Amino acid sequence: MRTFAGVSKAAKKIPADALRNIEIQDMVAEGKCIVRHDNLVIFVTQVAPGDVVDLRITRSKKNFLEAVPTHFHKYSELRVTPFCEHFGVCGGCKWQHIGYNTQLQYKQQQVEDTLQRIGKVAIPPVAPIMGSPAQTYYRNKLEYTFSFMGWLTEAQIQDETTEYDRRVLGFHTPARFDKIIDVNHCWLQPDPSNQIRLAIRDYARENELRFGNIIKQTGLLRNLIIRTANTGDLMVILQCYRQHQAIEPLLDYIYERFPQITSLNYVLNDKGNETFHDLEVVCYKGEPYIHEEMEGLRFRVGPKSFYQTNSEGAYNLYKITRDFAQLTGNELVYDLYTGAGTIANFVARQAKHVVGVEYVEQAVADARINSAINDVTNTEFYAGDMKDVLNADFIAQHGRPDVVITDPPRAGMHVDVVARLLEMRAPRIVYVSCNPATQARDLELLDEAYQVVKVQPVDMFPHTHHVENVVLLELK
Repeated sequence: MRTFAGVSKAAKKIPADALRNIEIQDMVAEGKCIVRHDNLVIFVTQVAPGDVVDLRITRSKKNFLEAVPTHFHKYSELRVTPFCEHFGVCGGCKWQHIGYNTQLQYKQQQVEDTLQRIGKVAIPPVAPIMGSPAQTYYRNKLEYTFSFMGWLTEAQIQDETTEYDRRVLGFHTPARFDKIIDVNHCWLQPDPSNQIRLAIRDYARENELRFGNIIKQTGLLRNLIIRTANTGDLMVILQCYRQHQAIEPLLDYIYERFPQITSLNYVLNDKGNETFHDLEVVCYKGEPYIHEEMEGLRFRVGPKSFYQTNSEGAYNLYKITRDFAQLTGNELVYDLYTGAGTIANFVARQAKHVVGVEYVEQAVADARINSAINDVTNTEFYAGDMKDVLNADFIAQHGRPDVVITDPPRAGMHVDVVARLLEMRAPRIVYVSCNPATQARDLELLDEAYQVVKVQPVDMFPHTHHVENVVLLELK
């Protein structure tokens, strides 16, 4: 067996023919499958439970191995035909080879297993996962990257009859920031997203505009963001490395060809990353924002605003959150990690008062605007690091909450924030999470004073392993 640097002793002892005709046993966290072989745990990508495959080890750790299939002897009955031509090459939608109902079953299992294995707290029966209202074209935001040296697939490399233009505008390949594949059609965002992307790519090629060099961070064209709202509003943001006389003709061309665009913007960004929260966004045409609607509320979304990328799924998520909060109109609600105040404004009509806290100042500004344009007068928002803002003086000033809603980033809540929640002793906490693992960790800490009463998984990202989860906690 050929080995490589860093391979474990256990992996070296595996005979050359030992990892042949291996049946994939189960799906585990992060969309990987698992095989147990001679007391070794092997995580495998690009497979489904029930596949029978030969494996090649790609990574070796002390307690586990990672592998990829090299040959399929039998395909799982759980498999379906992927609908996207870029499946397996693009870094997204890694579960397209598995039927959607099966995806939901494994996401449900992931939530249950994670809460029990990491949280180690008593939980009630987990409610059946709520699926996404749409399984394709469900995203309202996509980001594409320009590259002067696009990544070719194995089929393209072997194709000697076609000369491929390496100037591409598309997505990253799995786990590689520097390899971009060209995309003909993406099934994630509704039209005219694909048409706009292809039109910009073709215009840039025809007019010899310089596609970006991701490694050296040179060239002109860097990144493209398209946001489509359920109101019909449409935002386009073009990121360029530097100012250039070719930018405005490109923007004029796109605006003329796609009159649906209601907000056309560009950003000059020569930083080491594509984030532009600290940079000026120039609104070239239209308004500097778009609007989303939810249950009669209008939410203003700017270029720097966070908004749930599955609008219909977000509505389900927020309704569950509100139901778990059990609001009667008399409650003081703290909405932690409030973002642009979408949840805060969504529940405000059923609460006495809502106090939102968020780290990003621009998001807090958006939250206040969203309250104003909806005539919501019983909210207030504060910006700052949660562990610093949520202190004894803050609670003394605003009052002990009846309900806390917390929707932290993937990293979960800071230990100091958890400690403050334990001090506040709010009768109810509704914990919304995009990462059941960190949620489970926090639930274990909160177990000192709280019990888990309800658990409701929600799928917001079909054909991926990601899952949202809402938990209701009540004081013991």
